Amino acid sequence: MPTPLPAPYLVAVSQPAAQLLGLTAQQVADSLDILIGNAVPAQAQPLAAVYSGHQFGVWAGQLGDGRAILFGAAATPGGPLELQWKGAGMTPYSRMGDGRAVLRSSIREFLCSEAMHGLGIPTSRALSVAGSDQGVMRETVETAAVVVRMAPSFVRFGSFEHWYYRKQPEQLKILADYVIDQFYPEVHASSNPYQALLEEVTRRTARLIARWQSVGFMHGVMNTDNMSILGLTLDYGPFGFMEAFDPDHICNHTDQQGRYSYANQPQVGHWNCYALAQALLPLIGEPEDAQAALDAYQPAFAAELDLLLHAKLGLTPLDAHADHDRGLFDAMFALLQANGVDFTLFFRRLGGLQMADASADAPLRDLFIDRPAFDAWAQQYRQRLQAEHSVDADRQLAMNRINPKYVLRNYLAQVAIDKAQQKDYSEVTKLLAILERPYDEQPEHEQYAALPPDWASHLEVSCSS
Repeated sequence: MPTPLPAPYLVAVSQPAAQLLGLTAQQVADSLDILIGNAVPAQAQPLAAVYSGHQFGVWAGQLGDGRAILFGAAATPGGPLELQWKGAGMTPYSRMGDGRAVLRSSIREFLCSEAMHGLGIPTSRALSVAGSDQGVMRETVETAAVVVRMAPSFVRFGSFEHWYYRKQPEQLKILADYVIDQFYPEVHASSNPYQALLEEVTRRTARLIARWQSVGFMHGVMNTDNMSILGLTLDYGPFGFMEAFDPDHICNHTDQQGRYSYANQPQVGHWNCYALAQALLPLIGEPEDAQAALDAYQPAFAAELDLLLHAKLGLTPLDAHADHDRGLFDAMFALLQANGVDFTLFFRRLGGLQMADASADAPLRDLFIDRPAFDAWAQQYRQRLQAEHSVDADRQLAMNRINPKYVLRNYLAQVAIDKAQQKDYSEVTKLLAILERPYDEQPEHEQYAALPPDWASHLEVSCSS
């Protein structure tokens, strides 16, 4: 059961998330006691789930919902959505933790869940964030908060690892059959449904991470207990969006070895699928069958990323240009890295490049220290555009639908957090509204798409974030 918090207050509600439940934001706001866990909905039987996992590549044993409590499910046009309190107090799996979340981390999860949805990337959703002035000890004393988050399921890779490593194959089968029946009924037609399940999860995971890479998103803690069996982005902690491009960038200050750097995310996703395959092996049967399912990862990731990169550059994938395009992409990323170019701004401004007028390149060109190197790459890019008879206006429209203007930069989240800690929640609401439409120009919010200020370079996020 949730542990009540004194004098709760509402920080924000996501209108799009509320609409999924057939509610208005005001109807959600009117249920503050439920949102923070001070009241349990009628007929609800709250529960916390056990799971295990590999953390930073090391087997960590039993984990579980240490600060998350499932309290219901709602029927929606897209199917049932589970509702979960995050930060509502201790559970049987809290270990040494207090079961609480703080306002800082809760605002970050709330905003990023909805921002990722706005970007079209599979994710858990966030309905609301509510707070209390009750103190919670982290590095310093902070105030408590609870996020209500939603997903079709919060089952993780680690949910399967738990029963495998405890040598309880009957429970493992119950869980696998439940996931298949509820979310992957099509695999029943396979001669080996558990192998087919692994293959589909592997494919979804590969595509998800390709989408992360395409917008410069870094999860920060890709432990197996943070990997969704549905291929959703799950458990927002020390995440970040790439600013000055550096493939070795580590967004999690706790990650001293750089295991979860931007460049490593694709390989770690594959590694995590191997961990899931190991857990499912008693059901799949032969290691060769598990390996055959895992072989889907690399082709799925490569195909998805190739498609996304072509779209981000306004190009049509053509077999005749495949080798040239790979070279064009590689040269582009090397150029971005050498010049420390802002990831989001580069792709957004690239849409304004004109095939016949290099003088219009100024806003894009100004992002580079080495202007001649940019000019050389831009000439190759123009030649490729000309080869498919690209039309500037049409291409820019298409590119602006896949290259966001607005992402949740760490400094934007920090400004909203700082104001919220002074009881001003207007910036959380404003930022949420902007991030719900990340591809729109929104000229009235131009400053939210600007380069980060100098002070932002000193921000650090860790596992406590």
